[in-house]
Amino acid sequence: MNKLASASLFTSLFGLLDSIYLLVIKFSHSKALCGPVGDCYTVNTSRYSEIFGVPIALLGALAYLTIVVLHLLETRSSFFAENSPLMIFGISLVGVLYSAYLTYLEAAVIHAWCPYCVLSALAITL
Repeated sequence: MNKLASASLFTSLFGLLDSIYLLVIKFSHSKALCGPVGDCYTVNTSRYSEIFGVPIALLGALAYLTIVVLHLLETRSSFFAENSPLMIFGISLVGVLYSAYLTYLEAAVIHAWCPYCVLSALAITL
């Protein structure tokens, strides 16, 4: 695995853990440990935190998990070695565009910031 793929795997694992944390917070109806730097509760309970009842954090976790699995399959199959980079790029592109939209919503509509959401946006971008 080259350095770029290793970095992508690392940021995807980080994003997966971040999304799982947000998912636990969402389902437990508790407040995230944001401290004075954000208002995760407002963001994570807003109407924009779900699509058709499915938490955005779950979609993020699935996207990150898919990227991790694709990276791991690259070393085991010539099909995935050849096609995983394009699949990962496609998933990441959708994630970056949707994260940009969600970041806009935090700033312009919700008027609250969730540092964990911002970290997830950075993880999918990198």
